[in-house]
Amino acid sequence: MPYTITNPDQHIDYAFGSKDDYGYRYPYNLDLKPGSDLHQKLLGTLLQFARNSANVISRRHSKWNEIDQKLQAFIVTSREEEDVRRSDPRKPISIVFPYTYAILETLVAYLVAAFTPEPIFRYEGVGPEDIAGATLMEKVINVHCAKTKVALNLHTFFRDASAYGLGVMTPQWIIKRGKRSVRNAPFSGRTTTEEVTLFEGNGLENIDPYCYLPDPNVALHNVQKGEYVGWLDTDNLMNLLSDEEVDGDLFNVSYLRRITNKYTSIYGSANSPRQNRSGQYNGIYPSSYTDPIDKLNMYVKLIPLVWGLGKREYPEKWMFTIAADSVIIRAKQMNLNHDLFPVSVTVPDFDGYSPVSFSRMEILQGMQVAVDFLFNSHVTNVRKVINDLLVVDPYLINVADIANAEAGGIIRTRRPAWGRGVENSFKQLAMSDITRNNVTDVTFLIEFMRQIAGTDNPMMGTLRAGGPDRLTAKEYQGTAAGAVNRLERVAKIVGIQAMQDVGYFFAMHTQQFMDEPTYVRTAGDWPESIKAAFSIRDGRILVKPSDILVDYDLLVRDGSIPGGTYSDQWIQLFEIISKNPLLAERFDVTRIFKYIATNLGAKNVDDFEVSGDSAKQVAPQVTMTAQPDEQVEAAAANGQMQPLTMNGVL
Repeated sequence: MPYTITNPDQHIDYAFGSKDDYGYRYPYNLDLKPGSDLHQKLLGTLLQFARNSANVISRRHSKWNEIDQKLQAFIVTSREEEDVRRSDPRKPISIVFPYTYAILETLVAYLVAAFTPEPIFRYEGVGPEDIAGATLMEKVINVHCAKTKVALNLHTFFRDASAYGLGVMTPQWIIKRGKRSVRNAPFSGRTTTEEVTLFEGNGLENIDPYCYLPDPNVALHNVQKGEYVGWLDTDNLMNLLSDEEVDGDLFNVSYLRRITNKYTSIYGSANSPRQNRSGQYNGIYPSSYTDPIDKLNMYVKLIPLVWGLGKREYPEKWMFTIAADSVIIRAKQMNLNHDLFPVSVTVPDFDGYSPVSFSRMEILQGMQVAVDFLFNSHVTNVRKVINDLLVVDPYLINVADIANAEAGGIIRTRRPAWGRGVENSFKQLAMSDITRNNVTDVTFLIEFMRQIAGTDNPMMGTLRAGGPDRLTAKEYQGTAAGAVNRLERVAKIVGIQAMQDVGYFFAMHTQQFMDEPTYVRTAGDWPESIKAAFSIRDGRILVKPSDILVDYDLLVRDGSIPGGTYSDQWIQLFEIISKNPLLAERFDVTRIFKYIATNLGAKNVDDFEVSGDSAKQVAPQVTMTAQPDEQVEAAAANGQMQPLTMNGVL
């Protein structure tokens, strides 16, 4: 990973050109050979952008370091505690009381439950002619999310947002090429190997907040209003050479062979204490085994005529990649249909204006420090109290026997005490635990931390234990509902700020870049428009790129979780509606049932639904009862009963 360099002159200076010439052909007929005027001009401008951003965002790193330290149950031990550990490893030493970690787990668990149920992104057609295409696109993107493990990226994204108050990720259109064995003839045992596209689709890449470089002139969540946005990451020379061979966007990678120091001079993830926990020192790997290279990726809104990249006088969005702060290895116009920076940012506890953020973990930092102090001071005092302190007259007692005394051992008196007794030879000092109330104080602080973070006992999977009465169902539901409402607010902000953008990017990229048809699985009762327009074979539909070129609306999740809103009332309403013919005519009973089942945690309700053709074959069940004529006539007059017809029961 990258690490901070205080002397940028360690890099090779290409200002006077390079004697090497690898015969690269550069895009748009630009002269981007290292050392050329255009190359050095672009390099200086982009690095200055990155340093301006680093000067602002790096002010948060010290606070993030403190948060990282509190999210692990480990403290750098003092010399005295190291002596205690060596003498007796069973004795406790100072730790971080991991309650901040418990709160973080609760926040992340809620966000994962709110946004990762399949399908992660939902779409619906704008017009009637778009319904089929939008449904198929939803299925295709759901396949992409499963194959590229988007849920794992979202978990990291939610954790970053909860821990640092900032989560960043960028969508990627992934193309995996490889080889596939093909049989020459139906009954032939011979096969040949051909180059194929194994997979193409949407994916996500997480951006480490420590390596994020936003435009400091706009609010942190308004990434699209900035002039640029960038981030640092680490690759290696072998990967870059391989990508250059198959990816026409990369160039100049061979020039990196001659650079001995391939690290960035801006900053990187070494500003985080993660390397200390993993045993990595300053992000440096042994150069004899690996060849890591730090990269600066940056999207810039620019005027090509001003930057020397063309003759256009209106802003365009370009992407650049700089390796080792010395060589530009990518420069291309983005040409994305949505014309946005493909970066999604969430700042759950934002104020709407600031270019920096804070998190709930930072708000709880002071209370976490107090909890650690109270708990560790109590442990230290207990460790001291459990040891006996004796006052001994060494003239009368053999001190060596006391030091080596064991259960059932003998302590000998010295000759001057023989025959005089042992009552006044030694005395044990009375010890008191002055930190006994610290545990109570810790419980008191933890209760306030729960209230501040909105992670009460029900949200953490625990119930109230104290109180004069037992926990009632109403109390549990009321407490949990209050906590859910607070966490729903956080989830809604994340959904609007980030998930909406990611869903939009996925749909636009699929429409723009999808070249290969793909099969999607059908379940439940699909719209009749799809059944009429497409052939369903064995529960699957072949989707071609042209099938999803439709207008669509993205459905953003509301931040609720399955089981978050209690369904007892919904079940009662469902029973009333299903038994009342007038209400059953006005409300869709099937949709209400699906809503209740989904809210209770069912993830695949549609899999159990009978298809339209099969449903017609299911005979209706009729219950016959005898009633007085007057009652039947009154019910018929009110519309509650209808007569039989020749075609069956209405």
